[in-house]
Amino acid sequence: MFDIALIAVFIPTFFFVSITPGMCMTLAMSLGMSVGVRRTMFMMSGELLGVATVAVAAVAGVSSILNRYPSAFETLKILGGCYLCYVGINMFLSKGKLAISEENKVKEVARWQLFNQGFITAIANPKGWAFMVSLLPPFINPEIPVIPQLSLLIAIILVSEFVCMMIYATGGKTIGKVLTQRNNVKLLNQVSGTLMICVAIWLIMS
Repeated sequence: MFDIALIAVFIPTFFFVSITPGMCMTLAMSLGMSVGVRRTMFMMSGELLGVATVAVAAVAGVSSILNRYPSAFETLKILGGCYLCYVGINMFLSKGKLAISEENKVKEVARWQLFNQGFITAIANPKGWAFMVSLLPPFINPEIPVIPQLSLLIAIILVSEFVCMMIYATGGKTIGKVLTQRNNVKLLNQVSGTLMICVAIWLIMS
């Protein structure tokens, strides 16, 4: 049912791609600094759903439809980028729910907001679409049923993405602890906000 040789090559290939710094990894690090790893996992769940959606849609040929109507995709990118930029600016100014207060406390932020940040970033990432379109087909054996193969490949993708985001979020939390212990809460907000703004600009300009 599965081409073991292709799967054996796919696992290290995708893990290498996932661990490379990108929009979602930068977002995970930024949120790890400001809200901690546990709450960042809500963003991760949105990102994983977005990645799975992109993977299925790419194989199903939805990418060809998006190429015919690029304006819809561009609008989604710009709106998503502007939202992340707004959040990043507020964090930089020590405002908003994601910013840490002088008492080293983060205001309660809705889980769906974190989820949406991850989902929008994954769905609106053109490099993610390009990667899925170019990478997945070569690892699908046409002589074997497609659905089981695609299911396994997506499972591998999600595990790789989750592990890598956890690494980045944990690193961000460690940096955040160091800064808060030194009473550099404002600097922590500025670093987290700057990373968020970079993700937003990256999304809009890509």
